[in-house]
Amino acid sequence: MEKVESSLGMLPIISTSMADQVELRLREYIANKAFKPGDAIPKEIELAEALGVSRNVVREALSRFRMLGIIETKKRRGMILAQPDILSGLERMMQPHMLGADTRKQIFEFRLVLEVGQAALLFARKTEEGIQKLQEVVKRESQVSSIPEKVECEIAFHSTLYEMAGNETIKRFQTMLMPVFEYVVEYETSHQFHAVGSVTHQDLINILKTGTPAEFASGMLKHLEPHFVLLS
Repeated sequence: MEKVESSLGMLPIISTSMADQVELRLREYIANKAFKPGDAIPKEIELAEALGVSRNVVREALSRFRMLGIIETKKRRGMILAQPDILSGLERMMQPHMLGADTRKQIFEFRLVLEVGQAALLFARKTEEGIQKLQEVVKRESQVSSIPEKVECEIAFHSTLYEMAGNETIKRFQTMLMPVFEYVVEYETSHQFHAVGSVTHQDLINILKTGTPAEFASGMLKHLEPHFVLLS
């Protein structure tokens, strides 16, 4: 039997996995109609009739969209397309004890790659104030002796770099990945391994002042090299 498009321009569902198919069809509909955040979405009953399924099935698919922040309900407007928070789900799940060893390793490697890859942004957006904050961390680092204090300075230095890069999504990634970073650092500490690269924090500041993005990326890679070695 040939499927015929409804008045809303959607094909009815003929499938045993209704909710999944409705979700897929709604994603296609939103994309094809080029909806933008704030645009109204057809009512639940209209969607059910257009797709040839029950309202319960549509409701289940829509609940998934709400959970992902794709749609929301407004008074006197009904359902509208929202501005989804693409990181919120990841933030809720980023608990080291819930992740396997391989996943923790891969996430930590991803964080290290971010550190190296943000060089161009840092040079485009560096400020004297930001460099001064980095210098203060290095000064504090020179005055501490215990490994926990040095680790705290390590985290503060790299957090300041993320702030200086000025990309809110990268900053949220850094915050989100911090528990995994701390987990790996604790692992290194418990195994009496304190990573010290051939390029120091002060060296990185000097490159930031007078060097190039390529030199900074190379220096950061050397700075983080002990972490890569331990993970390999």
